[in-house]
Amino acid sequence: MNNFFEIKNVDFVVGGKTKVKNMSFSIEKEGDIICLLGPSGIGKTTILRAIAGLQEIKNGHIKLKGKVLSSDKIKIEPENRNISLAFQENSLFPHYTVEKNILLGTEKNSNNKDKQITFKEIVDLLDISQILNQYPHQISAGEAQRASLARSLLSKPDLLLLDEPLSNVDQSFKEEIQVKLKKILNDLKITTIIVTHDSYEAFYLGSKCGIILNNQLKQYDDPYNIHHFPNSVEVVRFLNRGTLIPAKVSGENSLENEELGTIKGNFVKHYPNGSNVQLLIQPEDLEHDDTSNLKLEVVDRKFRGTNFIYTLKTQGNTKIPVFVHSHHIHQHEVDEKFGIKRPIYIDHIVCF
Repeated sequence: MNNFFEIKNVDFVVGGKTKVKNMSFSIEKEGDIICLLGPSGIGKTTILRAIAGLQEIKNGHIKLKGKVLSSDKIKIEPENRNISLAFQENSLFPHYTVEKNILLGTEKNSNNKDKQITFKEIVDLLDISQILNQYPHQISAGEAQRASLARSLLSKPDLLLLDEPLSNVDQSFKEEIQVKLKKILNDLKITTIIVTHDSYEAFYLGSKCGIILNNQLKQYDDPYNIHHFPNSVEVVRFLNRGTLIPAKVSGENSLENEELGTIKGNFVKHYPNGSNVQLLIQPEDLEHDDTSNLKLEVVDRKFRGTNFIYTLKTQGNTKIPVFVHSHHIHQHEVDEKFGIKRPIYIDHIVCF
């Protein structure tokens, strides 16, 4: 079975410097949404530019719908790819109104009858009706970003590339747009690659996510697996969702840590008895229990509306995050002791 889109063994180079080396990933089905995550400057935008045809590649290939778009010998011009790229920065034409800018998308691909969406639907979706008669210099960065996104959606591309599409949108409005954007992309079956540094956004929007670190695609998997089964220490540290603590494998389903004691569960990867490992502890792995004899000091408490994230400190000065529902009866203050339920059981034991 042919993939809808494919990158195979490509080096992405800017100014003689390799940003991402020997990258390969594919999108199996039309309409899938994938997200590329990584720190600023890692090369995410460079990848989008190469896919759109704005940058050449010297090795490997980029294919869409079975056709090679880019290789060391082939370069299909951007206007012949039916790919739409919405940049992070304002890419609106300054001498056109917002409405005229958006309508340029309908002119680009008016023959594509497979993907039907109206100008009004897009405008309502992105809540930009009030700025249609204004010019780009008269609107905010967030409004310009939404107008650019509207133009890209109206162009009905085979592949939509979005570079940090909601980075300038107010947090209060961002989640609402994420829900609407995901629905419209799914309804129209618009295959999309989204670049973002926001893992929550990536995990919500993407059917698969790619983590780019240290010039490599470190992991490409569905969001659940990336969160629960990170494949490297680098991915753990980038996502910043837990702590690595030293432990020793003591059995087929158990480890020992000097301060937490016995930890039981299912190993993602098995290690011989006696192996010294780094165990990943995520906020949801430990349970609060005031009656426990295992008590750790609270050094920080973050309120997140539906929950608290407590940061606990062991005697060895290791910081461990613990998730607790915001309605739990006994809320702990900084410097208080916090009980951890024993025996500790973790569904997915991830070690390195």
